[in-house]
Amino acid sequence: MKDGNTPTNSMDVRTALATRRSVRDFTADALPDGLADTILADALNAPSWGNVQPYRVAVASGDVAKAISADYHALFSAGMAFRRASPLRKLRMFLSGVRGPDGDHTTIMTYPPELDARYKDTGKGLYGVLGIGRDDKAARVQQTARNFDFFGAPTVLFVFASDALGAYGPLDAGAFIQSVALAAHARGVGTCAQAALATWASPVRSRFDVPDGYKLICGMAMGYASDAPVNSFAPARRSVENVKLPLKD
Repeated sequence: MKDGNTPTNSMDVRTALATRRSVRDFTADALPDGLADTILADALNAPSWGNVQPYRVAVASGDVAKAISADYHALFSAGMAFRRASPLRKLRMFLSGVRGPDGDHTTIMTYPPELDARYKDTGKGLYGVLGIGRDDKAARVQQTARNFDFFGAPTVLFVFASDALGAYGPLDAGAFIQSVALAAHARGVGTCAQAALATWASPVRSRFDVPDGYKLICGMAMGYASDAPVNSFAPARRSVENVKLPLKD
């Protein structure tokens, strides 16, 4: 197990930004007591609209994380069965209580061409490292299901953003999420922000007292990265020239 007491200045910001990666396979090693809270304390230095800090975090580990994971798997399995069912079977499932996603935000969307190209390129690269072929539907479903194991992480965060500020609540939550990822990385802890965990909110809401007006925006797996090849995946980043807007003629 790595030392969770590494000083917070053990890595400069440029190095942290350049070397942080989404971890998709974790060891079973638990985080030292208090380390998750220390990382969150570092991340609370993130900027926000008027310093209102419009986010709340549910932190799950141990039996609570296992129970949440079990609920996610049951919902995912039911959803996959519903997709494959005949129309009559779908009606019967609906009448028996099977419902679609209950997340606070939709995680199923259509990407415009520019974004879709980068999304697909990233997917191709990731599945290539995993050795999963384009037509191997069973392996793809199995890999998707790993989201609901939190990729083996012993700790998972669920970030809720206030909807009182319109778009600016999620914007501030995004700055906080990035700060959590960098603060964890500086201490040798891996993370993976998981929008998939926002597909359903009930597994988390049933166990944590979430204030009114706060919506689940994503989960974040947290722990120590394994040596699995998937953790070597580094998707391409855009260039500054590609991001900067041109002046109008």
